[in-house]
Amino acid sequence: MANAKREERARALMAFDDKWRDLGLVAGMDEVGRGPLAGDVVTACVVMPREPLLLWVDDSKKLSESRREQVYDQIMSTALYVGIGRMSPETIDRVNILEATRLAMRQAASQIPADVFLIDAVRDLGLPGQEIAIIKGDATSYVIAAASIVAKVTRDREMRALDAVYPQYGFARNKGYGTAEHIAALRQFGPSPCHRRSFIGHFVADI
Repeated sequence: MANAKREERARALMAFDDKWRDLGLVAGMDEVGRGPLAGDVVTACVVMPREPLLLWVDDSKKLSESRREQVYDQIMSTALYVGIGRMSPETIDRVNILEATRLAMRQAASQIPADVFLIDAVRDLGLPGQEIAIIKGDATSYVIAAASIVAKVTRDREMRALDAVYPQYGFARNKGYGTAEHIAALRQFGPSPCHRRSFIGHFVADI
C-alpha cells in the first residue's frame, strides 16, 4: 500500500511536468541555504527521464536525511543532466542573499541544455530557455523536487565537511542555521571564515 501511494504521488508530480514536454527538454531548479548563518547557498538544476519513475522523489523537506541520501543516489544515477551552482559567504555578503541565489541558479542552469526551466519561485533569471516560476514548486513538480533533493544533500554534505574543520559550531547538526547552540558558539568563539558576516552582526559584536 505504501508503494502504491508513493507511486501515485510521484506520477502526480510527473504529470505536472508533462504540461511542458511538447516545448522540449524540461529542467527543474531549486535552491537551499538562503537562511543559514554560514556556508554557501547551493542550487541544483536537474533533467529527469520519465522512466524509471523514482517513487521517493518529493519535496526534500518531506524526507528524512537518510531517505534524501538514498534518493539522491538514485537521481544522480538516472538523471539526464545535473547542474550545481553555489555562491560563497563572501559573495552573499557582497551582493545580498537573493542576488547570490540568482547567480547560483544561473550557474547551475548554464550546465543544462534545457528548453524549459521550471523554477521554485524565482523569476526573471535571463536563462536561454523559457522560465516558469512555480510557488512551492518542490511540492508540485517532479523535476523541481529532484533538484531540491540534489541541492539539499549537496549542501548538507558540504556542511558536514566544514564541521570537521570547525567542530565548535556544530555544523553537522545545524547545517549552518541559527540554532541556540550555534549562536552560543558564535558568541564564544567569534565567526569562522565560512560565516556570512551580513547575517551575524546582531549576534556578534565588532565583526
